[in-house]
Amino acid sequence: MSRKESTGANMAESFLSARNLQKSFAGHQAVRNVSFTIEKGEIFGLLGPNGAGKTTTIRILSTVLPPDHGDVTIGGYSLKTNAVAARKLIGSCPQDLALYHDLSALDNLIFFGRMEGLNGKEARAQAMDNLELVGLVERAKDKVKDFSTGMKRRVNLVVALMGDPSLLFLDEPTVGIDPQSRNNIYETILSLRDGGKTILYTTHYMEEADRLCNRIAIMDAGSIITMDTPHNLKSRIGPPDTTTLEDVFLSLTRKKLRD
Repeated sequence: MSRKESTGANMAESFLSARNLQKSFAGHQAVRNVSFTIEKGEIFGLLGPNGAGKTTTIRILSTVLPPDHGDVTIGGYSLKTNAVAARKLIGSCPQDLALYHDLSALDNLIFFGRMEGLNGKEARAQAMDNLELVGLVERAKDKVKDFSTGMKRRVNLVVALMGDPSLLFLDEPTVGIDPQSRNNIYETILSLRDGGKTILYTTHYMEEADRLCNRIAIMDAGSIITMDTPHNLKSRIGPPDTTTLEDVFLSLTRKKLRD
């Protein structure tokens, strides 16, 4: 059964629903009653300063870490009762490059495709399609160690597409790259959304979130402190045409450093 077929018989109205998530470590509450939904075909931004609880929340959503309280439903599957089925719907692009640098771009994608259960023919076909999506077909057989940072980021992104997941977790996929590669990734993400993918997006680049996200939740101290469209968030503190999302972010989370 393909991932597209395994979306659950009782599909919830929202593709992802997180309800009252809580998680503590050694007495410190990292996630405090976090609730939100993501609609099918939406790019949902999860923003916050360092230590806000974003990473812990994403680890819960991606089935890596169980919550102390609350539940998540993905494609109709509860993580409490059927995490295995939910996990099959998810593709993840981590902030740290998760690539084998001595392998070619093609072999990296085939490897991760086989890990997702594809046979060799399926993995190769998907790998070539995904490399074409990010403009790297001509470099398919070149080793990743010879790629620029922007090229590595593009390969890192399409690793998450192997197996054709319905839900993508993209964790700062444009860190440290040139404007051309960043724009390519923007266009790729928007095309994935237009093709029906549901996307959870994290970034520290506020203009990026403003450009890409349908809705945004801002976290601080383990809680979601606001959630709305970029336009509505900007409208709360000034004219939306001149107010930036960074203005909103700093007004809510303050300017104190979070190193």
